[in-house]
Amino acid sequence: MESLKQRRTIRKYLQKDISAEQLNELLATAFRASTVGNMQTYSVIVTRDADRKAKLAPAHFNQPMVQSAPVVLTFCIDLRRFSKWCLQRNAQPGYNNFQWFVTGAIDALLAAQTFCVAAEEAGLGICYLGTTTYNPQQIVDALELPELVFPITTITVGWPDECPPQVDRLPLEAIVHEEVYHDYTPADIDRLYAYKESLQENKQFVLENGKETLAQVFTDIRYTKEASEAMSEVLWKAMKQQGF
Repeated sequence: MESLKQRRTIRKYLQKDISAEQLNELLATAFRASTVGNMQTYSVIVTRDADRKAKLAPAHFNQPMVQSAPVVLTFCIDLRRFSKWCLQRNAQPGYNNFQWFVTGAIDALLAAQTFCVAAEEAGLGICYLGTTTYNPQQIVDALELPELVFPITTITVGWPDECPPQVDRLPLEAIVHEEVYHDYTPADIDRLYAYKESLQENKQFVLENGKETLAQVFTDIRYTKEASEAMSEVLWKAMKQQGF
C-alpha cells in the first residue's frame, strides 16, 4: 500500500532492455484484471523497433520518452477478435457500436493500470501518454490496426533513470462522496484547490502564461475548448473509420 502512495511518473529511462520473458510475465499478470463478461475485449501492441517508435512519435507530439523508452505499449480496444470467434462459431456478433467501444475501453484501461502496478512493483518506471486519443488515426496507421481495433492508451516502460518529485493530488474529501453526490459550494472549491494553487511551480505557470489564475492556464492554454472540440471530431471520425 505504501509503495503505491509513493509512485511517480517516469519519463527518463536507462538504456537497458526489458526481457521478453519479464514483459510477458507482467502482461500475463495484467490480463488477470477484471473484464466484462470475461471477454477480454482488448489487445496490446508491443513496440521495441526504433523505426516503429519513430512512426508513433508524431502522434504523441514527439515526446522524448516514446523513442527513448525500451518498450512502448499501446493498449487497444479490440472487438475484432471476439467478433471473429462468434462468426466462426455460427453466432452473430453485434459489437460494432458505441456501447461496446466504451466496454472495450474499460477492459483495456483496467488491464493497462494492472500492468502499471505490476511493472512498478518490479522496479520499472512507467508513463501514461494521454495523447493516444488526440491523434488516433496516426496510431491506427502506424500500427496497422484493422477494423474494430482502436488505440485507447499508450504506456512507455523502462528502468528508471530519474526520481522526480511527486506531483500534487487533491485531498480525499475532494473526490470521495458518501452515499450520494454532494455538490461543491464556492467555499468548498476554494478550500479543496488551495494547496494546488499555493504551489510555487503552479504560481510560476500562471505568471509565465500571463494569466490571473491557474484555472485560466488550463482553459486558455493547456486544454482549450477549441482544441478539445477539434480533437473530439478527430476521435469520432477515427472511431467511424475503424468500424464503430
